[in-house]
Amino acid sequence: MKRISILFTAGFLALGIGFAGCKKGVAPRKGSSSKTGMSYNNKYNGGFQPSSNKIKPGPGPGLITIEGGTYVMGGSLNQDLTYEYDNLRRKVTIASFYMDETEVSNVDWLEYLYWIKNNFPQDKEYYYNALPDTLVWRRPLSYNEPYVNNYLRHPGFQDYPVVGVTWEQANDYSEWRTDRVNEEILRSRGFMKTYKEMAGGGAPSGTTVVNAGAKEPFNTDIYLNGQIREQDGKKLPKDLNPNSSNTGGTAGAKPVRPIRMEDGVLKQAYRLPTEAEWEYAALALAGNTEYENIADGKIYPWNGLGVRSPKKKTQGMILANFKRSGGDNMGVGGFLNDKAEFTASVREFMPNDFGLYNMAGNVNEWVADVYRKLSFEDFEDFNPFRGNVYVNKRLADKDNFQYAKDKYGRPIKDAAPSGKKQKWSEINATTPDSAGNVPAAATTPAATTAQPAPGIAGKAYNNDFRGHLDTVNNQLYGITTLVNDRSRVYKGGSWNDRAYWLNPATRRFLQQDESSAEIGFRCAMDRIGASEISSKGKPQFKQPKSKAMQKAK
Repeated sequence: MKRISILFTAGFLALGIGFAGCKKGVAPRKGSSSKTGMSYNNKYNGGFQPSSNKIKPGPGPGLITIEGGTYVMGGSLNQDLTYEYDNLRRKVTIASFYMDETEVSNVDWLEYLYWIKNNFPQDKEYYYNALPDTLVWRRPLSYNEPYVNNYLRHPGFQDYPVVGVTWEQANDYSEWRTDRVNEEILRSRGFMKTYKEMAGGGAPSGTTVVNAGAKEPFNTDIYLNGQIREQDGKKLPKDLNPNSSNTGGTAGAKPVRPIRMEDGVLKQAYRLPTEAEWEYAALALAGNTEYENIADGKIYPWNGLGVRSPKKKTQGMILANFKRSGGDNMGVGGFLNDKAEFTASVREFMPNDFGLYNMAGNVNEWVADVYRKLSFEDFEDFNPFRGNVYVNKRLADKDNFQYAKDKYGRPIKDAAPSGKKQKWSEINATTPDSAGNVPAAATTPAATTAQPAPGIAGKAYNNDFRGHLDTVNNQLYGITTLVNDRSRVYKGGSWNDRAYWLNPATRRFLQQDESSAEIGFRCAMDRIGASEISSKGKPQFKQPKSKAMQKAK
């Protein structure tokens, strides 16, 4: 238990660090450059403002820190009852990342729906497309109508995992969540106008407060590109660039600048975890590790070979929400075992050694990967993932590097035309200037075709690598195969699955635009910076003082 407690401490320590900095302004790095000798934060030599190297990025709301490492993907699968042979063992390395402590719940999704209705009251299509499919509860020989009508919205189910959500809807929610978290950080810390200020000091009865007075909703990419300056707050950092004159709308004030990625204030994007990340986090072998030695393997997210608790006070109780046998979803009346006829609260049962709830049972969970039966044959051994589609943000104004936006204020993304940084001449050839004028060369038939730029040896660059190195024929989907580039992996087992599917290495797939009463999801986030979460009690190299810095002084 000592090792596990250290893991928990490290996770919550990182969480505390992430939010502790939210009460302060941007901390500049002191001193001077070790390579040029020029002093930092000096308005007379150009005003370069690097952020403090003491900034410790933390997870966003709802996330727990997962320290990465090497593990054997597929290694926990001790039997292959389906004879699929689709997750054979291979050693991989996972970078440290963040993951949701719980599955996304109904109340979380209702917050999402409420925001859409408030900000786009006339856009019925946007709201409708975000609605989960509650008809997934219907079965021809089962009375499930109460769940069709009540499961999503009734307060009795508000802490239950949202279901009926497609892979595509889960990704849309993740993007929306990223923007709301970053907007809250900026507004609460005074870097942008507060919601109250946007509403003119107070909201009259019946008016919308969220984004009141804004032309369009906040978007992280658009903000970082300097395209939301009209909402500058009162606590923006000073701009030491001698050529700057933006005072945030206050006459006679010193120039200010918006928050940059380099400041370490904003969070990385929420996203679906990769299959490798999800399996690694579910196993949580770090709880059984000491000095790089894994004392015991696991079949489930908990220790032991069974699915019942061995502890005296809870002995015999089921450790996850699943179907024990045909017709047995929750045990016998008077002494219910898993206490859930279908889904349960997202905080039900005990968390694993990383602190994650319901990584087995309750609902299956979408992951980011495209399904291939032979994924183990062609893979990278660092952060393995199948499903990359590379895109670039479209420029609407090349002179000022302004992004083109859709009607929801999000950057428009196009297929990446090249596998490397384009030349300036290539960008200028197809991008309109600030007046909307397109170069003549870009209006010729050759330039307006959708063909990607030439790649290596004259072969066209393909931005879509979902089916990298495989031979799946999408035209035969539904005829000779059920697998194509829209087939997505889900894992973890559900309330309606047998114990076999609780093993983190098992995997199934469904089309990304389909949904089920047995599939939900949780989000993940990239972790920036050092991989090691806590160095306490571990050997460390003691760094000597830099001789170069001493000479510079």
